[in-house]
Amino acid sequence: MIFKKFYYKLINQKKYVSLKFQENEKKLLKIFKFELEEKINKINQNLKKEEISFLHSGHLGDIINALPVIKELSKNHKCNLYIQAEKKLEIDALGYKNRDDKYYLSKKMCSMLLPLLKEQNFINNLELYSNQNIDIDLDLFRKIPMNFNLDSVRWYFLLTGIEFDLREKYLNVEDHPSLKDKIVIMRSTRRRNPFINYKFINNYKDVFFIGLRDEYDELKKEISNLEFYNSKNFLELAQIIKSSRFFLGNASFGFAIAEALKVPRLLESYPDFPAIYPNGGMFHNFYFQVHFEEFFKKLNKSN
Repeated sequence: MIFKKFYYKLINQKKYVSLKFQENEKKLLKIFKFELEEKINKINQNLKKEEISFLHSGHLGDIINALPVIKELSKNHKCNLYIQAEKKLEIDALGYKNRDDKYYLSKKMCSMLLPLLKEQNFINNLELYSNQNIDIDLDLFRKIPMNFNLDSVRWYFLLTGIEFDLREKYLNVEDHPSLKDKIVIMRSTRRRNPFINYKFINNYKDVFFIGLRDEYDELKKEISNLEFYNSKNFLELAQIIKSSRFFLGNASFGFAIAEALKVPRLLESYPDFPAIYPNGGMFHNFYFQVHFEEFFKKLNKSN
């Protein structure tokens, strides 16, 4: 096959493309048949139970993105969620490992996350995973042989066959008691858009950063009046986002929360991995500087 592909690549480009397509299709079918089909059918059977137990090992944003399916099922089922700490990073179905971290979710991140999840009344029981019986392993989304540039919230729709109206909220928290009506930023250094900068935000007041300290230090080079707030846990972080004038971020845990809360939000689109597509509420996403500044000004005036 390798020789045949090389031969057609030289003399018949159309045939070469056709062979590549057939080869890739066979690979995907093999993954589905041997690693996924039986498990998908089992999930479909387990959805008929009155009480359903879910497992997820992270990353943080992936857990938030799984909540719409759980919330939808909670209308007719008791839904339990178990969070697994320190599961080692794996290579996905297409042979891609997208991080250098050791684990999907550390014990510290679990302790930060659980207070937020415990606030969600559609979760019947929430615990750390310790070999409890599991009906639906949400980690299986990583095994789906697909292009992960699909809207990340919808990965779980494909896994379970359950859909949710993404214009609706799927996270609920109270307002923050003191930090309100601020411009709130959480920007990962991993998925920055190289076509834009944040320097114009020096013309605005009450701008707070709620991400990691090193991410703050990096952005502080562009926004001299940027203030840092270290949330005690992710429940408080979500409360700050809910109480904000609007939220600004790129593909990060913070934007996953802002999206789930449907607060006014502004998304810095990332060229290589556009896996976030905002739905519902007041939002804008930008790719170029001129639109970034226009949308920022618009949200600041409207709130």
